[in-house]
Amino acid sequence: MLPLTHVVYHVLVSLAGEPRHGYGIIKNVLERTDGDVELEAGTLYAAIRRMRDDGLLAEVPAPAEADARRRYYAITELGRETARAESRRLESLVALARDARLLPAR
Repeated sequence: MLPLTHVVYHVLVSLAGEPRHGYGIIKNVLERTDGDVELEAGTLYAAIRRMRDDGLLAEVPAPAEADARRRYYAITELGRETARAESRRLESLVALARDARLLPAR
């Protein structure tokens, strides 16, 4: 499945901590990226359908205190392993950029 699109990667990272509904994913990604990545609803829900079909996430019941009309999604174990593999892949690319002095050394 690698490389992941940036939308799929951001959704998996957003769900790594807790289940969220679609708008919660959009808000979380926007906050985590300091506004640099803004997911559009249509793009998000198309990605969620594909990710669900691929086994990367699953629809789960809404928490007791939440609006039961919203659909909540949680990362699956396959999704978590896929996100880890993509993170390692990205980390190796950053290491190459550092070696080429495109980025400062840490």
